[in-house]
Amino acid sequence: MVAIIKTGNSLRRSFYYNENKVTEGVAECISAGNYPADFDSLSENQRLNMLLKLANLNENVTRNSVHISLNFDPSEQLSKDQLSDIARTYMEKIGFGQQPYLVYQHQDAAHPHIHIVSVKIRPDGTRIETQNIGRNLSEKARKEIELAHGLVRAEDSRQRKVYELKPVNIQRVQYGKSQTKRAIATVLDAILPTYKYASLPELNAVLRQYNVAADRGSEDSRTYKRNGLTYRILDERGNKIGVPIRASDFYNKPTLPYIQQRFELNETTRQPHKARVKNAIDFALLKRSDIDVEKLIQALEKDGIKTVLRQNDKGQIYGITYVDFRTKCVFNGSDLGKQYSAKAMSERCGYQQQQSEKHENTQRQITSPNTNNSGDNTQKNGPLTKVFLESSDKNLGSDNSLDILFQPTFSPDSTPWQLRKSRRRKQQKQSHSL
Repeated sequence: MVAIIKTGNSLRRSFYYNENKVTEGVAECISAGNYPADFDSLSENQRLNMLLKLANLNENVTRNSVHISLNFDPSEQLSKDQLSDIARTYMEKIGFGQQPYLVYQHQDAAHPHIHIVSVKIRPDGTRIETQNIGRNLSEKARKEIELAHGLVRAEDSRQRKVYELKPVNIQRVQYGKSQTKRAIATVLDAILPTYKYASLPELNAVLRQYNVAADRGSEDSRTYKRNGLTYRILDERGNKIGVPIRASDFYNKPTLPYIQQRFELNETTRQPHKARVKNAIDFALLKRSDIDVEKLIQALEKDGIKTVLRQNDKGQIYGITYVDFRTKCVFNGSDLGKQYSAKAMSERCGYQQQQSEKHENTQRQITSPNTNNSGDNTQKNGPLTKVFLESSDKNLGSDNSLDILFQPTFSPDSTPWQLRKSRRRKQQKQSHSL
């Protein structure tokens, strides 16, 4: 089980997010806790007004709503009674056992999950502290509930993937705003709070795996000038299709300021995971001396790392991004070090040498009148002109490909610096007199 806790400044927004799901037929309100009447007899207005009544007791608390999602492994089939019991136990363990709350069962994702809406203000007007609630209370509660109900542990499920999140079904969503918004929201809910990205291209490297992109527009567009952000659906070739949805239209407000706050936080928390990506690249290169770019990408995918290449309109590569699905960290190549940038990686894979061989063979064909093109073997030794940027592995994303051409200067690779023995002199201990 995975628990995600969000606080906000609008109880109505959290409430109607779930009620709209009920109206669309993809969710159901299955229970209500600590309401003064039976759940079956409560109207929609009564369910909301109970929460608003408590929120009005302390107007100094601006972020007064609590929106929690409890996510279960796809293999688990839980009844409404079981889900309601899990929700009740969870709320008690995180300090909300006496608060009114609503439980909604959603069917709009590949994994079973419920949403819980509550309020942070107690009946006496005091506020329930939620800072660090995930680390201090939620994690302990999650583990105890997993043990008590025999649920799949979150640690085991995360080793596979975030509950088998699937790419957006393009054919279903590209013609309708409602379907598009719902599909994008499912992806954003799974990606934004869990992955560690520090720039918009890095975020898009992850979103692209699920046919979604965050788009600021061109620099002269009104959206860009106003620091706006929209989300788009991508087709198999990475082209933007369908209706763009403004970030402010989503219930959790994944706007540009919110994303930028995540950049700052993620920059620090992802640092300990750099070594894993760099070591995976170095060992893949050391394992085979004849490795090329395509084989390197395939080797990294086996280790749970997706390599995404960026190119301009002319087809020239200007960036490389590594998405580590195991640690949920995203790194631009240059952030790992110069030797992991797009240019350096093409050099280390010997791409320029292959380019030179093709050029020499072409020159021989031009200068020799007896050259038989049918016997040309440059195709065998020619450069890699097509690299799959999107994984064919169903656990990593959708199948997309782009044509790329590397043109750096080749230099023979040496032993990676991480594997070299340090020659630093041992520091002599200095004695200090008292």
